[in-house]
Amino acid sequence: GRALLVLLLSATVSLLGGLIFGYELGIISGALLQLQIDFHLSCFKQEVLVSALLIGALLASLVGGILIDRHGRRRAILVSNLVLLVGSLILTLARTFTGLVIGRMTVGFAVSVSSMACCIYVSEMVAAHQRGLLVSLYEVGITVGILLSYALNYTFADVDEGWRYMFGLAIAPTAMQFLSILFLPVNPVKLSSWDSDCQKGLIQLHDTEDRAAAKQEPYKEKHYSFLDLFRTRDNMRRRTLVGLGLVLFQQFTGQPNVLGYASKIFHSVGFQNNSSAILASVGLGAIKVVATLVAMAFADKVGRRVLLIAGCVVMAIAVTTIGLTSRLAPLAMARDCKAATDPNASHSLTQQPLMPVSSQPTVSPIPPALGAGKSQAGPGFAAARSLTKAFANTQSREGVLNSSLTQKRGLLGQAKEETVGSAGSSSGSAPWAEHMVLNWITLLSMMAFVSAFSVGFGPMTWLVLSEIYPAGIRGRAFAFCNSFNWAANLLISLSFLDLIDAIGFSSMFLLYGLMGVMAVIFIYLFVPETKGQSLEEIDQQFSRKR
Repeated sequence: GRALLVLLLSATVSLLGGLIFGYELGIISGALLQLQIDFHLSCFKQEVLVSALLIGALLASLVGGILIDRHGRRRAILVSNLVLLVGSLILTLARTFTGLVIGRMTVGFAVSVSSMACCIYVSEMVAAHQRGLLVSLYEVGITVGILLSYALNYTFADVDEGWRYMFGLAIAPTAMQFLSILFLPVNPVKLSSWDSDCQKGLIQLHDTEDRAAAKQEPYKEKHYSFLDLFRTRDNMRRRTLVGLGLVLFQQFTGQPNVLGYASKIFHSVGFQNNSSAILASVGLGAIKVVATLVAMAFADKVGRRVLLIAGCVVMAIAVTTIGLTSRLAPLAMARDCKAATDPNASHSLTQQPLMPVSSQPTVSPIPPALGAGKSQAGPGFAAARSLTKAFANTQSREGVLNSSLTQKRGLLGQAKEETVGSAGSSSGSAPWAEHMVLNWITLLSMMAFVSAFSVGFGPMTWLVLSEIYPAGIRGRAFAFCNSFNWAANLLISLSFLDLIDAIGFSSMFLLYGLMGVMAVIFIYLFVPETKGQSLEEIDQQFSRKR
């Protein structure tokens, strides 16, 4: 009974940790649309507010590892919960732009520490044959959290100061996680009474050999300095190569940005009105949840390597297909958000200034309503560039789908003009119909990309990272790799539009395809299979020269 209770509480901690992370990443999309009106945010201020969470997360990944290794995983999660409660209160009560930035940085710091500590803690708490399932549950939490944030964005979109409710509701899952972890034991790797806990059935061990190994663990544990990550001792340098390779390829295969243009792809296949655009975004979120559940189910059966390689192959094919189809049927790009500060721009939800239909290019493959997005001056598109950055993180971890709320507000006016547009642009409708097949191929490719990421790189990167390092340096090593993850994420998000200007949308996606092929080769050559092995066995496997 006690073993089952520990298992259920570990699963709860993992799921809630992911849910909070996903929620905080997704909620800014809807909140920003209200904040830019309430606080008169300029283009730069929007970008600062969105980036504040990333900067807080990057700071946490630089110092969080020391906290996790020195003070234990459980205590790190408890501290991160308290910091998150403080951050959520600051955001809920904020009266100034500075308060919002401080609140978002505090929240970013907390979710970053929590994400690292949760994965490590759960991987050490459970038996080898359950580790893949329970650590992957964290990723399921992220995707559910993002979906939940969209639902609440939609719910509070028309409520006065609705953003306060959006930020404040994060307190509920944080408090639940805090209470759940109070009933769990101190991290067993640090526990001198490890064997007695095993005998009580607290931690399920396979056989007497595992028990004997566990009994010796406190005495065998080695001490490492941070610089050992780059030395040949116990093959640590190769472990660091595997960790960094996984987090960097996770970002450089295009995950942060493919979804930034999800709404444009939805429009190109005919999701014209407000409600169907929201439905499409939620549908994409649902696909992510299902794919992550598939990964969770197969992580301990098929293995990490197989899921990583299969996911990368599908991602490479999908982005290459998007690159080729967009060459034949280009997508319109919303370049900036200057309109947010335009005093003449209407901030009414139903009266957004629109580009006259007659000025649309007659050969545009995109329906008139979407083409208007390029020069559209309403707040819905004002946030487009900043939101690309907000979504880049899923997770940092996750690719987050484009905000349904951007569509909800930004497209209301366009939907009304659509009927007028169809009468005045018959000359543009023929090429659009011609490209309809290509647009559907693009949409299906994007869905395949989302599914493949959620099966492979999404959950498996963090599962492998929580397994390959020795206990004495696991927290610092995980944090070191995580800092590169956040930094790469920030770099890709900030440079995406400039790169598109330089080499073109199509070439950018073909480049992502090439990176996907390189990722497959890297995983095949360097990443070992860790399914069904205890953390000690994985450590021994790495300690051997090959």
